[in-house]
Amino acid sequence: MKHIKGEECVLYDRECIDCGECDMCDLDPDKICDNCGKCLDIRDDAVIKIDGIIFDDNNKND
Repeated sequence: MKHIKGEECVLYDRECIDCGECDMCDLDPDKICDNCGKCLDIRDDAVIKIDGIIFDDNNKND
């Protein structure tokens, strides 16, 4: 990834020097980040437990 001269570094308080450190994987420093999301602990599914259903008899829309 080429950076434009004068662009601010995303990791440090300085101008980008095109070091490539921001492109490295956080989990495997020998790998270039491919946005897999494993470092974010993103799951493909989520589960919500429903304890019960409350019906509001005062608000009928029949």
